Amino acid sequence: MSLLPYDDRDGFIWIDGEMLPWREAKVHFLTHGLHYATQVFEGERAYNNKIFKSMQHSERLERSANIIHLDLSIDFDTLEGIKYDVLKANNLENAYIRAAVWRGPEEMGIGFSDSKSHIAVAAWDWGSYFDPEIRERGISIGTSRWAKPAPHTAPTESKCAALYALSTMAKNEANKAGHDDALMLDYEGLIAEATAANFFAVIDGALHTPIADRFLNGITRQTVIKIAKDLGINIIERRIKPDEINTFEEAFLTGTAAEITPIGRIDDHSYSVGPVTKKLYAAYEDLVNGRP
Repeated sequence: MSLLPYDDRDGFIWIDGEMLPWREAKVHFLTHGLHYATQVFEGERAYNNKIFKSMQHSERLERSANIIHLDLSIDFDTLEGIKYDVLKANNLENAYIRAAVWRGPEEMGIGFSDSKSHIAVAAWDWGSYFDPEIRERGISIGTSRWAKPAPHTAPTESKCAALYALSTMAKNEANKAGHDDALMLDYEGLIAEATAANFFAVIDGALHTPIADRFLNGITRQTVIKIAKDLGINIIERRIKPDEINTFEEAFLTGTAAEITPIGRIDDHSYSVGPVTKKLYAAYEDLVNGRP
C-alpha cells in the first residue's frame, strides 16, 4: 500500500457535479459530516474496467443514507456513469472506488434540518488490502476487547462513518499486539466479524458464518455464499461462540477491499490455508475478472 498521502496525489475526483484536480477536492472544516459522522460511503473494485457489483453498491449507498436520514440526491444511472468517468479520468482499469455522501457546512450542531447532501467519487490503484504473501499463510487476528453495538443502539445496517471509529480502535490495538486485524464479537459476546470484513470458518467441510443481522451484510459475503452454494459447499449461517475457535479447520475474511483473505491464526489457534478457502478464492477471482 502506498505511503503517499491521500490529499497529495495526481489525478481527479468528482465532487458535487465537478471533476476536480485531486488536490482541489476539499471540504470545509465546519462540515457536519466531519464533526458528527453524518456520512455514508461505499468501497468498490474495478477489474479490467468493469466495476464489480456496481449497481448493488449504489443501491446500498442509498439505503445507508436513508437509514441516517440523509438524501442521496442523485439517481443511480447518473452515479453509475460518474464512477466510470472517474476511472477514465484517472486512466484506471483496475482500481478501488470510493463513493461517499455527507452533510455539508450549511449547519452546525446535532440538528441538520437546513444542511445539504454532498457527494463525491474517487478512484485509485489499491492492490491487496493485506500483504499478497499472506494468501499463502493467512493473516493473524486477535479477539478485540471492543464489541459491535446492538442493532437498536446504532445504525448497523448502514455503511456509516460513525460505526468505523470503533473498527479503527480495534484494528490499531490488534496491530500493536502483532496481529494484522481484530476479530470483533457482538453485544452478546458471539463472533461477529473483523474490523471491516465478514467472517467465515470451515468445520467438517461445511462453511459457517455469523448471521448478518448485527453487522453489515457485505456484498462480497453474499457473493461468496452464492459461489459456495454453486460449488456444492454446505452453508450454515448461525450464531458462533468464541470457544468454537479451536474447532475451525479453516477460516477467512471477505470484503471488497479484503476480497477473500485467509486467516492463519486467531489468538493462539493456528490454521492452514485449506482446500475450501483455495477453491472459493479461485472461483471468486474467476468471477470478478469475467473468466468462465
